[in-house]
Amino acid sequence: MHRRTLLAAALMLAAALPAAAQTFPDRPLKLAVGFPPGTGPDVVARTLGQRLEALLKQPVVVDNRPGAGGQIAAQMTAKSPPDGYGLLLGEVGSIAIAPAAYSKLPYDPARELVAVSEVVRSDFVLVVPASAKAADVKAFIEAARAGADRVNFATFGAGTPGHFGAEVLAEQAGFRIEPVHYRATGDAITALVAGDVQAAFVTTALAVPQVKGGKLRALATTAGTRLPQLPEVPTFAEAGWPKVDFSAWFAVFAPAGTPPAALDALNRQIVAAVQTPEVRQKLQDAGFSVLGTSRADAERMTRAEAARWAAVVKATGFKAD
Repeated sequence: MHRRTLLAAALMLAAALPAAAQTFPDRPLKLAVGFPPGTGPDVVARTLGQRLEALLKQPVVVDNRPGAGGQIAAQMTAKSPPDGYGLLLGEVGSIAIAPAAYSKLPYDPARELVAVSEVVRSDFVLVVPASAKAADVKAFIEAARAGADRVNFATFGAGTPGHFGAEVLAEQAGFRIEPVHYRATGDAITALVAGDVQAAFVTTALAVPQVKGGKLRALATTAGTRLPQLPEVPTFAEAGWPKVDFSAWFAVFAPAGTPPAALDALNRQIVAAVQTPEVRQKLQDAGFSVLGTSRADAERMTRAEAARWAAVVKATGFKAD
């Protein structure tokens, strides 16, 4: 009798699982982003969130948690209940670079977060003040090599791709840098325009208006081909430095332990959302390459990026507390 009761209970539970999966989501979702309103990551989160609301038929609240290069938002999501309702728009800095760069990171992306889908990428542009003497990468590198001092590179925080991208260029080209870390992207751009720092790697979305407005000069891009927004700017490969090829990627993550059925449902709708023509166009206009990958592809990408940036960090000898 006892065995029959257990069997009946198990059958009832198994029958209930598909029904539970079909009801997800049945309440509002939260999408955390580690950068302030108005920034590129925020644009991605809000554009994606608005379309997801229509597809999921539930509100998607964008929760801006700026600071520490995206680490605050990543930590919050990593420690959230694994139910599919608390998500993160994670990026290369807080997910792939930070574990290698920080000895006391308060979360472990590899153990505590799972990738749902990579949604967009943004290439970087090496920019200098409009008043700088260097008109191209060759002249910039020659001046950097000849100078007795380190080249001051503005970054959007220690451990960000702009920081280690500058380290990659310096290692490849044979000069030294002095990273100058800014807490806000606006502060870094203001310092660069004023000539307080000599160069920076900034995303396409940030570079285009500053370059077209005559405030900054673009020397090269990390993209595989020339950017349609800046067709006159060569790629690093064209300039003779093919290994300077990093990018900023953004993917949706959920806490580890989130039910697979919820993850699958989220992946389907995220992919559908970013492939919607108006969403795709808005993100492209903002300077992003639109993807929308499977869960498996997103997981493979994050593992490969973690290994790649760990090697870069090790080569630089950088380690933050």
